[in-house]
Amino acid sequence: EQNASMALSLADRGYVLQTGKIVLSDTAKNLLTNDLVRQAYLGGA
Repeated sequence: EQNASMALSLADRGYVLQTGKIVLSDTAKNLLTNDLVRQAYLGGA
C-alpha cells in the first residue's frame, strides 16, 4: 500500500513483508505505534 498509515487506520490487522515473506504481523493499532515500523515504513519516529 502506498499510504500505510491510512491503510492501517482502516484495518484491524496488518502485516509487514520483506522480500515477499511476512516478517511481522500484529493489530493495526500496535503496528501504528511500533517505533521500528514507524521509522522504516511510516516515515516518522
